[in-house]
Amino acid sequence: MSMESATSSSAAEGGARRGGRRWLPGGLRIRIALSVTAMLLVLIVAQSLALVRLNEEMEEEFIDGTLDEQLHYSIEHSRRLGTLVGPQTPNMALFRYAHGEAPPQGLSPALAELPIGNHEDGSAGRELHVAVREADGQRYVLVYDESEHRERESAVITAVVIGALMLTALSFVLVYAIAARLTRGLERLAERVEGERDGAPFAQDGLDVELLAVARALDRAEARQAAVLARERDFNANLSHELRTPLAGIRSDAEMLLTDPTLSDKARRRGERIVATTDRTTMLANSLLLLAREARPQAVEPVDLNEAVRRAWDRLHPAGTGAEALTIRSAPRAEVAADPGLLELVLQNLLENALCHGEGRAIEVVLEGRCLAICDRGPGFGAEDPMRGFERFRRGGSKPGHGLGLALVQHICTTCGWSVRAANRPGGGACLTIDFGSGATSA
Repeated sequence: MSMESATSSSAAEGGARRGGRRWLPGGLRIRIALSVTAMLLVLIVAQSLALVRLNEEMEEEFIDGTLDEQLHYSIEHSRRLGTLVGPQTPNMALFRYAHGEAPPQGLSPALAELPIGNHEDGSAGRELHVAVREADGQRYVLVYDESEHRERESAVITAVVIGALMLTALSFVLVYAIAARLTRGLERLAERVEGERDGAPFAQDGLDVELLAVARALDRAEARQAAVLARERDFNANLSHELRTPLAGIRSDAEMLLTDPTLSDKARRRGERIVATTDRTTMLANSLLLLAREARPQAVEPVDLNEAVRRAWDRLHPAGTGAEALTIRSAPRAEVAADPGLLELVLQNLLENALCHGEGRAIEVVLEGRCLAICDRGPGFGAEDPMRGFERFRRGGSKPGHGLGLALVQHICTTCGWSVRAANRPGGGACLTIDFGSGATSA
């Protein structure tokens, strides 16, 4: 492929990407339009439902009042005239009969057996309001057919629904057009970020105040990133040459001395302390190196938390430490999507912290939902804020350690999108909890 054709192809891909960005389902414009439209739709529906409900209640009160007035009128005039005076409206029917008599023709037995009061009945396939009264040993039953009222009500609801849908569609179009106009400058800035850098700053004259703030933040972030990368390269090179090689040599020499059968017990204990101190120094160097880097997940895969905790415990629990046991309470199948190496480092530091500060008592690991808690029964964090335990080089009392374990845990959790918190247990001891978010599953 020639240089000219490659350039044309890249330009075409960039143009297609820029043209397609405006209609991405997850784009800012679509989300703004959907969010505002959804809010308006909720308000419209809520108001419509309130109006419909209010209308229904008012209609019910009106019908009950009408029935009461009609019955009172019919009873009084029937008593005065000596003959039954019924309603003049076609959707009302009045029946009268004495106690012990059969219901008159046209009145169903179900309605005739209703007690005194106002009732609603739909057994005949129609919506009926029935008012039952007694006067002068006579029973009066007034039946009102509200089918016509229900038809009018349905027509009103249909009109409200159609109006709400039309208003929603119009709102979406208008909000999307406004969002497109407001975000066009942000799209141009994004194209500059994606494109090849020519050294020119992102902040330029003519940008809106909000976009200018974003552009300046991008310039500062780019400068910081360049400085961090340079410092990280220097730090890695210096640490690799100045610490790892001599530490490996010291440990190797100490191990060779320990293989000497003629070595006295006192000298052997010193050799073991040299190996242990060298391991702690190596761990300190590795922790500092990891804290200086981003430590982003490399290969994310499902990890069985129960097995991961047990493996970390087996590596950390030496014989004779006095720890009674490790108790794990979780679902039979508890998984988290994570980088196995980073998760292993987090669990190892949390369990090591519990071993160091738990004063030889049982350690409890609890997995509930998406949270993993590792709790000990030591003195806890005391009266200070437990979250200060994540500060770098902060050590609890005179316990051994370099004060970077919990800081490293927080650093990795933040990078992986998890959250970690510390708290004192009500019965004594410390409890460190990791919230894996949506990446944790249990069965």
